[in-house]
Amino acid sequence: MEQIQPAPPPLDIPGVSPVIAASLRIDTLAEQAIVLDYYSGKILFEKNADTAMYPSSMTKIMTAYMAFEKLQKGIAHPDSPITVSEKAWRTGGSRMFLNINTQATVNELLHGIIIQSGNDASVALAEGLSGSEEVFAAEMTQKAHEFGCINTTFKNASGLPDPEHKTTARDLAKIAYRVIQDYPQHYSLFAKTSYTYSGITQPNRHPLLDKNIGCDGLKTGMTDLGGYGVVASIQEGDPQNNHKRFIIIVNGLKTNKARSIEALKLSNWALKAFTTLTLAKKGLVIQNAPVYSGAENIVPVAPAADAFVTVPTVVKDQVKYEIKFDGSITAPIAAGQTLGKLIVSAPMYAQPVAFDLVATKDVEKAGIFKKIWRSITHIFGGKA
Repeated sequence: MEQIQPAPPPLDIPGVSPVIAASLRIDTLAEQAIVLDYYSGKILFEKNADTAMYPSSMTKIMTAYMAFEKLQKGIAHPDSPITVSEKAWRTGGSRMFLNINTQATVNELLHGIIIQSGNDASVALAEGLSGSEEVFAAEMTQKAHEFGCINTTFKNASGLPDPEHKTTARDLAKIAYRVIQDYPQHYSLFAKTSYTYSGITQPNRHPLLDKNIGCDGLKTGMTDLGGYGVVASIQEGDPQNNHKRFIIIVNGLKTNKARSIEALKLSNWALKAFTTLTLAKKGLVIQNAPVYSGAENIVPVAPAADAFVTVPTVVKDQVKYEIKFDGSITAPIAAGQTLGKLIVSAPMYAQPVAFDLVATKDVEKAGIFKKIWRSITHIFGGKA
């Protein structure tokens, strides 16, 4: 993903006429909002995206990330038991209904945090993984800063009110992106619609999971200071071709209904107004490059990563691309070696986008007899 950058002004989108740009305008009643294209990193819409805000239970996206990371590093195991402290048991707000001095596994607590939004589960997990909630929150802040979320400070694992516990819509979008990108093996938890623990079934409160618009998570939040908010991931299309994915955030709304309406409005707008074009897939050969002084005359090249752009749907036919090699390609060549670029020019991109093209196989340097034979056939107009 490119570094996340602010969207261009609505009436000055590179390569898009003012009339078309004006047709893409959207607004929201949310105090803070952002629409991020997952694949390109482009911000398609923003409102007060760098204004400090209270993330409320949307904090738990980072809480989950830290747990996923500790699982990956072997610091914890999904079945590791954690004892529920008095502090965790007494934590108010939305709860998993843990009992004091009982044990719950890391996996159970993650379900309680992500699906049930349990504040008690958040505290218990933080204490179990880092020794204390304060240490865990400091680790959350440090990790956020590593992501480039320099306007984010976490003071707890739950999102309960604290005057210093703040983030921004832009930072929260980066955090949501990293959860999806870094831990796909755990991400499906965010799409679960309910969870039962200790005989108590609670629904996932995410307002878009049942709206049939391709929502697969992430998290709601609500406090008196922060208002009603939600982070949503929306998908559409074939994951292998022209697949769309957007991260939608709204916050600061006055009611649960308003949160649902505004999140749905921005989601439908993004799905309709923008198209993601898959131009080439990682590892799939798109052209043969000529090779000089090699045991073979050509080498297949393919993108080092998926090549795609997201553009306004009404101008998707204006996307153009060309292949440029880095001068003469001379053997020996190693598989994976960068040999050129796929250069894409597209509306909404001020500068062409370049994707590396790499060799898909080794090509050894030609032996002396091969060179002699080529010289002979060249003289007589043949090929070798």
